[in-house]
Amino acid sequence: MYLTTKRLRLGRFGPDDAALLLELDSDPEVMRFLTGQATPREEIEDVVLPGILKVYDEHPGLGTFKAETRDGFVGWFGLQPTDAAGTVDVGYRLLRTAWGKGYATEGTKALIAHAFELGMERVEADTMAVNHRSRAVMRRSGLRFEKVYHEHFDDPLPGTEFGEVLYAVDRATWEAGSHE
Repeated sequence: MYLTTKRLRLGRFGPDDAALLLELDSDPEVMRFLTGQATPREEIEDVVLPGILKVYDEHPGLGTFKAETRDGFVGWFGLQPTDAAGTVDVGYRLLRTAWGKGYATEGTKALIAHAFELGMERVEADTMAVNHRSRAVMRRSGLRFEKVYHEHFDDPLPGTEFGEVLYAVDRATWEAGSHE
């Protein structure tokens, strides 16, 4: 087990967990602000899952972690390496049946705290500006709005024209209790 919270257990994905990722990524509403469509089985098996497993080996303590409650799989939470030293990206993806129960905030707060325990200096998260539910999770988790930015996409999703948003928190701000 990687990390536990009051209601969540986060652990590593294994090579036989493609079906869990497929279940999650096959819901168009879950993927609405990510790709706008289901992720094909072949991509999960040949790209997504191998990429998850590779991060565990290359970046100890970081990666994408399977999230379970006592009732079973609910999604994943991740701490991903970035190009900036001492900075990680926090994120999550939950089954629609797990929405609205506070799991996203609970898991994100736990990962932010864990990132600082690992010695990180900064935790970031980003989403589409129009993804108000994820933005609310970021705020409730102790992350603070930093900026709106625009990226070019060959096949932009509806709402892309409003940009992406970056939220972040540094170690000193977190330790001062900004997340409580």
